[in-house]
Amino acid sequence: MKLNKHALHSKKGVLLKNTIMLYIMQFSTYFLSFIVVPYETRVLGATVYGKVGVATAIMVYFQLVIDFGFILSATEEVSLHRDDKQRVSRIFTSVTINKILLTIGSIVVLAVLCQAMPSWREDRTFYMLFLVATAVNSMMPDYLYRGLEQMETITVRAVVIKAFFTVMIVLLLKKPEQYCLIPILNIIGYAATLLFVYAHLSRKLDIHFTRVHAKDVWNNFRRSSTFFYSRIATSIYTASNTVILSIIAAGTSTVGYYSLSDKLVTTAKSGLSPISDSMYPYMTKNKDFKLVWKILKIFMPIIVIGCAVVAVFARPLLTIVFGAGYGDAAPVLRAMLPVVIVILPSYILGFPTLSAMGLSKYANYSVVFGSALHVFNLLVLYFTGHMNMVTLGALVSIAECAILAFRIVVIWRHRDRLNPSKGA
Repeated sequence: MKLNKHALHSKKGVLLKNTIMLYIMQFSTYFLSFIVVPYETRVLGATVYGKVGVATAIMVYFQLVIDFGFILSATEEVSLHRDDKQRVSRIFTSVTINKILLTIGSIVVLAVLCQAMPSWREDRTFYMLFLVATAVNSMMPDYLYRGLEQMETITVRAVVIKAFFTVMIVLLLKKPEQYCLIPILNIIGYAATLLFVYAHLSRKLDIHFTRVHAKDVWNNFRRSSTFFYSRIATSIYTASNTVILSIIAAGTSTVGYYSLSDKLVTTAKSGLSPISDSMYPYMTKNKDFKLVWKILKIFMPIIVIGCAVVAVFARPLLTIVFGAGYGDAAPVLRAMLPVVIVILPSYILGFPTLSAMGLSKYANYSVVFGSALHVFNLLVLYFTGHMNMVTLGALVSIAECAILAFRIVVIWRHRDRLNPSKGA
C-alpha cells in the first residue's frame, strides 16, 4: 500500500510538472498577446483587424480538419503505449500521413470557397497564407509530448514562436496594408520550430518516421473520427459567429469588436486549459477523482471574482488597453464572460473525468448537444431579426453552460464509477 501511495505521489509530481510547463506555455502566449494584440488593433484599425479576426475564425475550421481530433485520440494512445517506442513511432507516422492528406484537401476546399464567395475573394491570398501557417503548425506533434508527459520541449517551442512573432510584428507592421505579414511571420516561426521538434524526437526520444501499412493509417484516422466530430461541433458555437458577422456586417467595425472580445475570452480559456490538458493523460491512468474537486474549489472563486471585475470595468479597460473606440466592444465582452466562468469545470469534467470513468463518448455528445442548441438559437435570432454581435456572444455563453450541465448530469447518473475500487 505504501508503494502504491509513493507511486501515486510520483505520478502527481509528473502531473504538476507538466501542468507548470503548460502554464508557462500559455502564460507566455497570454503575455506576448497582451503586447501584440493592442499593437495590431492600433496599427490596423477596427475594420482591418476584423479581417484578421475573420481569417482566424475560418482557420479554426481548417485546423480542426487537419488536426482531426488527434490531439485527444493520439494523446490517449501514446499515453497507454509510452514504453513501446516502436508503437509510438508508428502512431507518429500514421498521424503525420493523415495530416498531410487532410492539408491537401483543405487547400482545395479553401481555393473553391474563395472563388465562390465574393466577400472572401478579395482576401484569398491572405486566407491561403493563413492556411499554410495553420497546416505547418498542425504538424507539431503536441500529442506525443502530452502522452509521454514530457512538455518541456513543446513549451520551449511555443515560447520561441510567439516571441519571434511578437518582435517581428512590432518591428515590421507599420500600416494597415501590411496585414499579410501576420500569417507570413507565423509560417516562418512554425516551420523553423517544426524542424527543431522533429530533430528532438529522433535524437533524444528515439521516435522516428517508420514504415506503416495503409491499414494502420486508416485505423488511426477512424479512431480519431469521434473526437473530430466533437471538436468540429465546438466550432459551430465559436468560430461560426465571426464568420456570420463577416457576411452580415462585412467591412464594418462590428466584426473587429466581436473578434477582439472573442480573442480575450479565448485567451482566458487558454489560460485554464493547461489544467485539464495535463490532467487528461494522468486521469486516464490513475482515476484520481478527488483531485478534480480540489482543483475546482481552489480556482473557481478566483475566476468568478475576476470576471465580475472585468464586467464592471469592461469599457474603460478596453479603451485603455486596445485604443480609443474599442470601448464599444464592452457589451459583447460582457455577454461572453459566462464562458470564462464555466469553462474550467466543463474542461475538467469533460475528457479528463469522463474518460477516466469510461464515458468519453458523453464528452463528445455534450458538445454535439451544445452545438445543436446553438444552431437552434441562431435560427431563432435570424427569423426574429435580433442577430447582432451582442446576441451572438450571448449564444456562445448559453452553449457552454449547456455543455457543462450535460456533463454534470452524466457524471451524477454514473456516480458509482467515481469509486475506483469498483470493477478493479
